[in-house]
Amino acid sequence: MTENLVDALSLTGESAEAVNLYLLLFMIALVPSFLILTSSFTRTIIVLSFTRNALGTQQSPPNQVLLGLALFLSLFVMRPVYQEVNDQALQPMLAGDITREDALSRAEEPIKGFMLQQTRTSDLELFVELSGESFPDEPEDLSIFNVIPAFAISELRTAFTIGFLIFIPFLVIDIVVASILMSMGMFMLSPVMISLPFKLLLFVMVDGWYLVVESLIESFY
Repeated sequence: MTENLVDALSLTGESAEAVNLYLLLFMIALVPSFLILTSSFTRTIIVLSFTRNALGTQQSPPNQVLLGLALFLSLFVMRPVYQEVNDQALQPMLAGDITREDALSRAEEPIKGFMLQQTRTSDLELFVELSGESFPDEPEDLSIFNVIPAFAISELRTAFTIGFLIFIPFLVIDIVVASILMSMGMFMLSPVMISLPFKLLLFVMVDGWYLVVESLIESFY
């Protein structure tokens, strides 16, 4: 009977280790999504994609270049937040001064603070209402599970607004070129082919990438 009890305890320990391993793998799989939806990456990559589409250059710059640029721009914007997380949560946990639960609680505060600065109150109220909770006196008291989706849709709205403003001057060039071609009776000639060099020239003359990146970074402050 004692041997059976030892075997049962051994199986229980192995099962607990297996469950912990599955939970760890699950958390690792969620890390990319968490980093994307709690940082400036979403707004940055959408605006850069809108810029490429407005130029009409199709796959130039390629996706790898846009993703790399968006990643490093996001790290630049998020550097103060991640530095605070490292100083207040990660390093004390690695030193054994605080537990993992305390580290997670400390790391949540600066990340949540950044998201709340970029999130509209109406979006926060939407998810608080959908969750059946009451809106607290201070937004900092909101659950991070309410803040993350509200931050995500706020970022999408902001990114699409910036993308719309980027599209306007290039749309004007397309309309002017199309009107000139129609007035000359050149219906078989693609307006996009003719307007592309003019859009590239305009973008280079005004130092377009500089302006786009500058506007993106300043939109977070």
